[in-house]
Amino acid sequence: MLDVDHGTYPFVTSSNTVAGAACTGTGIAPKQISAVVGIAKAYTTRVGSGPFPTELHDALGAKLRQDGDEFGATTGRPRRCGWFDAVVVRHAVRLNGMCGLALTKIDVLTGFKTIRVCTAYEYNGRRLEDVPASNAVLRAVKPIYEEWPGWTEPLHTARTFDDLPANARAYIRRLEKISGVPMMMISVGAGRNETIVLRNPFDAS
Repeated sequence: MLDVDHGTYPFVTSSNTVAGAACTGTGIAPKQISAVVGIAKAYTTRVGSGPFPTELHDALGAKLRQDGDEFGATTGRPRRCGWFDAVVVRHAVRLNGMCGLALTKIDVLTGFKTIRVCTAYEYNGRRLEDVPASNAVLRAVKPIYEEWPGWTEPLHTARTFDDLPANARAYIRRLEKISGVPMMMISVGAGRNETIVLRNPFDAS
């Protein structure tokens, strides 16, 4: 949602951040790109101003920020944090032609008794499945949530999907369904080796 053409203008960056911009920036022909994998956190964050339907202004939002180290690397500026917004992710999937997602920071959700997922918006009594074109409408929507049970087990030692707690696996499977694409990778910690590879989209074999 920060793309200068396809994001929530004027609350955007100064360039194109969609997958198609990779061709312009690198000089690689579009037909040479065989797969597009999106990267999404297991919760949602935003830098700076702009509409953020699932933003948390309470202790849960502060916990996500602290546990996820959600502060600007250079400025130290705190990021805004909220629950996973499947409406935005579905929008990104369509816009970028994604074949799958790499889900990061799911370990940050460890310890939450209940985890919420935004599946749609409500606006003036109407259910919206897609991101509205108007920033004014997006600011006014109310997220429609599902609630999922959390887990207390640490995840950083997990190296396969089956190593994850049952509730974490159920949460991931639900994110796959409502996002419309499979998970390719799952990061369970900040370490380089703390990544579960479910599918390798770049493996031609």
